[in-house]
Parts: sequence; structure tokens; C-alpha cells
Amino acid sequence: MPAALTPWPLRVLLGRVAHEWETRHRIFDLPFGKFHHNDPTADLSAMLGGRRVATPIGPAAGPHTQLAQNIVLGWLAGARVFELKTVQVLDELEIPRPCIDVEGVGYNVEWSQELRIAESLEEYVKAWMVLAIVGEWEPLRPVIGTPGPHLFDMSVGYDLAGIRSKAMAGFVSGLLDAGKVIDRLRPEIPEPFVAWRDFAFPTRVVGGVTLSTFHGCPPDEIEAIARHLMTEYGLDIVVKLNPTLLGVDTVGAILRRLGHDGVVLDPGAFAADLQYGRALEMIHSLHEFAAANGRTVGIKLTNTLVVRNQRGRLPGDTMYLSGKPLHAIAVTLLDRLVGDLGGLLGVGPEPGAVPVSFSAGIDRDNVSEAVALGMTPVTVCTALLKPGGFGNLSAMLHTLAKDMHESGCPTIPDLVRSRDLAARGGGHRDAVAAYAATLAGDEGVRRLGVAAATPKLREVDRDLETWDCVSCNLCVTVCPNDAMLHLATPVGVGMTEKWQYFCLAEWCNDCGNCTTFCPERGDPSRVKPRVFLDQEAFVLDGGPGYLVTVRDGALAMEARDPADPGDPAHMAAFLSGDEGFPVRVGDLV
Repeated sequence: MPAALTPWPLRVLLGRVAHEWETRHRIFDLPFGKFHHNDPTADLSAMLGGRRVATPIGPAAGPHTQLAQNIVLGWLAGARVFELKTVQVLDELEIPRPCIDVEGVGYNVEWSQELRIAESLEEYVKAWMVLAIVGEWEPLRPVIGTPGPHLFDMSVGYDLAGIRSKAMAGFVSGLLDAGKVIDRLRPEIPEPFVAWRDFAFPTRVVGGVTLSTFHGCPPDEIEAIARHLMTEYGLDIVVKLNPTLLGVDTVGAILRRLGHDGVVLDPGAFAADLQYGRALEMIHSLHEFAAANGRTVGIKLTNTLVVRNQRGRLPGDTMYLSGKPLHAIAVTLLDRLVGDLGGLLGVGPEPGAVPVSFSAGIDRDNVSEAVALGMTPVTVCTALLKPGGFGNLSAMLHTLAKDMHESGCPTIPDLVRSRDLAARGGGHRDAVAAYAATLAGDEGVRRLGVAAATPKLREVDRDLETWDCVSCNLCVTVCPNDAMLHLATPVGVGMTEKWQYFCLAEWCNDCGNCTTFCPERGDPSRVKPRVFLDQEAFVLDGGPGYLVTVRDGALAMEARDPADPGDPAHMAAFLSGDEGFPVRVGDLV
């Protein structure tokens, strides 16, 4: 049966942070070499909603911002803006499995939270508390330096009735004042963090809200939702726009020019969606309403692109495209909007009244260009689902700092001014127009074309086995939930590989991403030993696995249907090995 996500308690999360750092200098399997350390010679900070954040990038709303450990991983890698996964009133959904396919171009059929509304609220508050603690934790200071401020942005959908419901009203209010949740969680804070039980955690968790609506949502409904959130909660709003605004002909032409002929568009989706002219009216109308109510409204480019499912790797007739081709589409849309809205949009060196954020195919090759256009934040999803995972964020920030150094720009505003000046000197309207022109030519094909989006997957002609795989570590890095774990092989167990791999079953939602990148034939999340900490989750799963418990003051386990009679002994060796399971006995009691 498909896995159901089961969040870990705060005491277990924090206990793992301490234990894993002490025993192996990793946190949630991210090695310290991938942690972000601020470059004192390059100021990567930016302003967002009147608040300063230490870096302008972070994970987009999606699989990387649903569970607390995901958010912590992003923060360790340098993210300082977190667009929390979209929450809506329907919270008993059955998401099709697998739900993610990023072998080349990104595709997904995952569009909403998988936790109950109350669970989502608690996860985000847990993440908020963990970051406050870890950011001040002395053992990490030599590695991360001064982390600087960060910001959470909630994402809600999908219609006005749902957002006005009692459950969703409680969710929004709970993030605006999380005092009750924080106080309920305080007693769970374990050693060595007990001093933080009395810490004055800020009770406002989010700075603003991004509105994500269904494809085909009427524009009057979008406006009504935005007005409701501004007036009812006093929130600044970002409205996420769809790439369908460009029209099916323009989008189709971009895909064909880039060689993505296998992408099949759905003309009906374009016809049902918000149209370009009406979008311009809506932006003007919401800006005027926001100004009259002392709020701001921004736009985000873009949502994923609805396409027909021709690949057969994901269930259903429809899937949603992201990654490199979406980058070209979103930049083209941005260029058109800037041309038609004049100085209203907040791109370039002059602060426009309507800020723009961006999330479409951001990776190490284009993060500097996106930031240099003056957009904040720039959020990432598809690149984090590829080898390197959350560590790709620190690589992006390193690239951004390097590009700023080489451009002689000590701050991001300096970089924005420099790019705009160079673009105008080259005869372009501004930096957005210059970048769009670059992507519309041969350089765009080189960067974003089908050849650039086709991965060179490592393949080994053998079936995946429970023990002694090739130990490539890809399954660990590409899992958005940190569900795959590697442990050093204890001496004397008769295994040849230095590392062995396990699935933390409560964090696995069978998304399929580890299977895509595994060089051997098999599903790591099912072939590798599945480890449970939660009795109920263990019972509900019903398949082969190991329940880790505490017995007589030591870690113990219950085995169910092991593939080999010797497997429980192997598991026992790993639980009691020098490195051991990354959860402390005391935190499971």
C-alpha cells in the first residue's frame, strides 16, 4: 500500500540533530561540507515584504517544504526564504503514486499537502522552533557562522469557500500567532537543548501568503480570495500566475524551439485558465485595493504547466511540467508583463509597487541571472529533486557570490543595477528584455533545450538488493523528505560495501524519485530495509520492515517478513554499531 507520511515528534527531531552531529558531523544526512556559510565579502541579503532575509533563495512550495526536517535541510544549505507547501481544506487526499518524475524535464501529479491541516500547522511550527534553536547552537557556529534572518511564507489554496472554512481559518490564524502550539511543544525539547524551553520564540511564523489557485479558477474568485486574505488577516499577498497566460501557440512554439517535442499541451486548459488581458486588469485592481488597505500585492512566476501525460511513468491523463523548459516560458511571460505594465512591477533597480518572485527551472546555471533581475525570492524545486538534493542550494549560493565578486558587485542591489546598465547599454529596454532575448536565441537552446535537460543517468546491469548495493548515495540526496538514510557498515557483518542504505518509512511517500535515479533495477524505498519508529505506522504499512523500539534501556527491534533469515541480525548490528542509528534511546522513550 502507498506510504502515509508520519511526522516525527519534536524531541526525536532535535535528538537526531544532536546525535547525528556528534557521531558523524551530518544533520539529516546532509554533510557539513554542504552547509552554507555566509561569505563576508558578498552581501547576499535581500528585502522581502519589508523584512530582510540573509539570502534571496529557498525551496518552492512543494515536496521540500512539507515536513519539518525538509525545511531544516534547506536552511542548513543556505535557504532563507521558505514557501511552505500549499495547504487547502481537503486534507484527506489520496495522491497518486508515483507522483514525481524528474529524469529530465520535471513532471509531477502532486498538488496539495499530504498531511492533515492540524499536522501541517504543527510541522511548520516545529520547523520554526528547530531553526531558532539550531541557529544559536554553539557546536554549529564554526560551520555556519552567523546565519542571518529567514522568513516563512505560507501558501494556501484553492478556492474562497475552502479558505474561509473554519479549518483553514484556524490554520492561517495559527501561523500568525503560534503561541499555543509553541507552548505545547516546549516540554518536548530534549538535551542538549533544554535551555531553549524558556526561549522567547517569535509567535508569528509567517511573513505573508502566496495564493495558489486551481488551473481554471475564475479571475473574480482569485481577486475575492486575495481581498479576503488582506482584509481578514492583514496579510501581504503574492498571487501565483500560470504559464498558460502566454497562450497555447506561444508556449508551443517555445517548447518546439527548445526541442521538447514530446511535451503535449492541452488547449482546453489554456482556454479555461486566466487570460492575459484579464490578468493585467487583475494586477492593477489588486494593487489599488492593497494600497487602499495598507497592504502590498505581488505576483509569482510561475505555477507549473499543465500537460498531457504521454510518458506513462506517472498515473493519470494529466501531469504538471517544471524545470528547464518552464524557465524559458516564465522569462518570456515576465518580459511581456514588464513591457505592458511599465514601472508597476518590482524588477530592475527601481522599486516597483508590485514585487515579483520567481520559480521556474532555477538551477546553478541561471540563479544569478534571476536574482540580477531584481526578483525576490527566487525559489527552487526541480533542481533539488536531482542528485545533490538540498546541497544544490549551497552550490547555487556559491555561484551567486562568485558571480557578484567577478562583477565587482558587493550587494545584490549593486548586481541588479550593473545588469540593468549593461542591458540598456546593449540596446535593450532593460535586463529582463536582454535575458529574454538571450534565451530566445541559440544560447537558450544550449542552456534549456532537450539536450541540456536529458540527464546522463548512471546505469548498472544488476538488480538492486537489500544489502551491498553500489553505494552511490543518490537515493539519499534526491529524496525530498530525507527518507533514505545511509549508515557505516559495522565490522564483522560480512558486507563488502562501506555504507548500507535504509528507508525511514514514516518519511517516505512513495514519490518514486529514488527509483528514477537508482543505477540498479529496483525501488530503494522498498528493497532496502524499511525502518519504523511509530507503532501505528508499522502496523498500517503491513509490508516487510523493522520497528525500532526501546527495550531495557537499549534500542531494539521487531522484524516483520524479512527478505532473508539473516537480515534481523544485520539490522541488530547496525543499531548497535559505532555509528549506530541516528536516533537516541532517550528520545524514543
